[in-house]
Amino acid sequence: MRGSKRGTRVHVVSDVHGNTEALARAGEGADALVCLGDLVLFLDYADHSRGIFPDLFGAENAHRIVALRTERRFAEAREFGRDLWAALPGDKAREQVIEEAVRRQYAEMFAAFPTPTYATYGNVDIPTLWPEYAGTGTTVLDGERVEIGGRVFGFVGGGLPTPMRTPYEVDVEEYAAKVEALGEVDVLCSHIPPEVPELCYDTVARRFERGSAALLQAILRTRPKYALFGHVHQPLAQRMRVGGTECVNVGHFAATGRPWALEW
Repeated sequence: MRGSKRGTRVHVVSDVHGNTEALARAGEGADALVCLGDLVLFLDYADHSRGIFPDLFGAENAHRIVALRTERRFAEAREFGRDLWAALPGDKAREQVIEEAVRRQYAEMFAAFPTPTYATYGNVDIPTLWPEYAGTGTTVLDGERVEIGGRVFGFVGGGLPTPMRTPYEVDVEEYAAKVEALGEVDVLCSHIPPEVPELCYDTVARRFERGSAALLQAILRTRPKYALFGHVHQPLAQRMRVGGTECVNVGHFAATGRPWALEW
């Protein structure tokens, strides 16, 4: 990290999905790192041999479940997954197996965070585990604000309910309450985007990911300078203005290894 004599520079990442090597370099040249969640790599949709799922069940089964989800055959995908878990040898429960794998990933990734890091949860993260791994240089925020270089950053973690049933999905009212709790901020940080079609559509998956109407309403009402988010890996629009706010998808860090930079 650098000093702030020439102003303030913040690097922002989202959708890290196990890219620990790049994460360790993400704060170079910046005064702070902001992480918008999704540290866990459960299944890499670009490389079906990577992640917790293929480690347990193999790349061929991973390819099959990706195909079912891509075709939006979610009920079949869940049934296929249940059959795989039922056939797994050993007496450990599914939740225990997943938690052990997530813990291994978290240990590596939290150790890679520079100081200071400000982080919130993604929809595939497990918030209850974060306090065990977040060191003194990492501040975890969800429905909370922090000042960085004289600007107020507000953070909203997690996602909204979807057929994917990922680990940290909260109901619409709870999510809206977290957004409301922020009040006026200079930079609105979230994992999921505001509910704007161009920002929610994934051009590779060919589907709309779920965005937040509460985020959009807050943007229109309070007019933060920036709204930063991730979640949609290949968005139709990576950046656009909504009212007076610059809305930016900071990128799929797992694939690019490059943080998005904000300077003032």
